[in-house]
Amino acid sequence: MSFSSYVKSELAKIPIENNCDIIAELAAFVPMCASLSLAEGGLRIGFNTESAAVARRIFTFLKGYYSEDVVVKVSKSRQLKKNNIYSVMLEDSGATNLLLDDVNYIRNENVFMPNYAPEFLLRDRCCRRAYIRGSFLGAGSISDPKKYYHLEFVCNRAEHAEFLSNLINSFGFRSKFIARKDSYIVYLKEAEQISDLLSLTGAYRSTLEFENVRVFKDINNRVNRIVNLESANLNKIVDTNIRQVRDIELIDKVIGLDNLPDNLRQVAQLRLEDRSLSLRELGKRLSPPIGKSGVNHRLKRIKDIADSIRSERDGG
Repeated sequence: MSFSSYVKSELAKIPIENNCDIIAELAAFVPMCASLSLAEGGLRIGFNTESAAVARRIFTFLKGYYSEDVVVKVSKSRQLKKNNIYSVMLEDSGATNLLLDDVNYIRNENVFMPNYAPEFLLRDRCCRRAYIRGSFLGAGSISDPKKYYHLEFVCNRAEHAEFLSNLINSFGFRSKFIARKDSYIVYLKEAEQISDLLSLTGAYRSTLEFENVRVFKDINNRVNRIVNLESANLNKIVDTNIRQVRDIELIDKVIGLDNLPDNLRQVAQLRLEDRSLSLRELGKRLSPPIGKSGVNHRLKRIKDIADSIRSERDGG
């Protein structure tokens, strides 16, 4: 089961006691996954979903609150995965009209004008949460957090995408929407925002699972950054030590280490004896001991001497 299916399965099992929340969810289902058809006797509405749990939820709402005349059909998707498509059909045209009126979807009885912003239904916080939950169940998806962070809602109209995005953002989120082919996508990409939205809709078990993955990834990434940083520092130290040894060996070959000032000769000999010593460790072994900056200063003087030898040799 994909993580998206896992979330929908949890959300579809959330019990609802308030009628206003049922209406709010249905108000979200209608523009997200419903289709209207004109049959003998009037309008009929059908809801399509790939989730058996979502189909069961819609079926329960329709049969419990609108009509016994509800039919569920199962077909195969035409897409590559060939998933099941569950179609929940409300065959009763009178019940269909009542549903569309309850969710404020038709603005005018004589002229069919879909309403994609049923604001007056969503005055209460619980109803706004229910609408967002219904929107996700109807046409939402979330990526596997082990791979990347992305949550989206697929809307058919720009007007609806803008309304849904604004509704989500009324809770302090930063959702955006874009056009994609013939649809409009409302999306979130920040892990913390996605986690908070899952919690807002009531998917608490999914939120915990999401957070577990997120924490593991954050720790893993932090460890990797530390390891990479330490590896880079180690490589830098090794490269620096190799250059120092080359400088000292060049000086020893051309002029001899015994001709260096005593303070430089001590550092040079210690470096040749142990190439792994840090500047601080080199300083402790000198007599008298000196600090890291003092050792670094002497090694720079040795480098200048080696560079001078190279310059004279190249010029000759």
